[in-house]
Amino acid sequence: MGELLVEFVCAEKDGHNLRASTYAGPYASGAPGIFIDQAARVGASTIFAGAVGGDAFGHVLLDRFGSVGVSQALVRTVAGIPTGSAFVSYNSDGSRDFVFNIAHSAAAHLPVGEEAIDAFADFGLDAFHISGSTLGDSRMAAAALHVCTALHERGVAISFDPNVRKELLADPAYMDTVRALLAISTFVLPSVEDAEVLFPGESFESFSGRFHEAGARYVLLKRGEAGCIGSEAGGSIEAFDAHTVEVVDPTGAGDCFCATFVALATSGRFSFRDALRFANAAGALAVGKVGPMEGNSSLRDIEAFLESRA
Repeated sequence: MGELLVEFVCAEKDGHNLRASTYAGPYASGAPGIFIDQAARVGASTIFAGAVGGDAFGHVLLDRFGSVGVSQALVRTVAGIPTGSAFVSYNSDGSRDFVFNIAHSAAAHLPVGEEAIDAFADFGLDAFHISGSTLGDSRMAAAALHVCTALHERGVAISFDPNVRKELLADPAYMDTVRALLAISTFVLPSVEDAEVLFPGESFESFSGRFHEAGARYVLLKRGEAGCIGSEAGGSIEAFDAHTVEVVDPTGAGDCFCATFVALATSGRFSFRDALRFANAAGALAVGKVGPMEGNSSLRDIEAFLESRA
């Protein structure tokens, strides 16, 4: 569940979205949307709750989900309000500048309440994913926490990528929501940047151990160019180096990593080590194409990539 956007990518670097330029798009986007698209591509049965406007950009997202089999039973089309959007400009140092339209778009109109919770439960969920990008708006954060709490109480595993927004750290309500979701998560999926904010000065072994003691089954740390490390409750720690690839567009790599791991780990057909290895490869494949979902990959794509690197 979360925000659905179309994204436009500036063709020139270092413009900071401040000067006229050519933009490519619309690309289907939104961290939760990238996640669910990738989960479907690697074989998971998927359902998404969100909203689009009754415009051409909304059709871009609905068509994308339809092409990979994501259930749209909980995707609303909101009349009179535009589909959410994002404009991204890349810089020579690797940083990015974004302009978002989320809070005042259809993206913020998430399905909430018992009807949505019952629909999720009836789908037979093994896991329910939330991205921290959804928590930037207080209404969306409240909806996400309510649904996660209810599904957790029904025995659904919660998957949480904190995706911490540093500009919101001074907001106690935002941080309370992040901590509440971490406390009920089966899959804890931070990046190095998240860990520096949430667990300052702690080693991976230290904070992962605390989460396992609290009930988390998996704790993974996305380390970008340094690869990844993860631990399974009662098991060993596994780590993989990053694959050396040309980075064309890094947006969505972390979401692909998380989606691949959660989908494979819940399938019952992959060991912890193999799920992590495939997730690491999916993240590498994700950066090879312009557009946040354009580098998403199937199991066959991932297997071929790993065979080529053997």
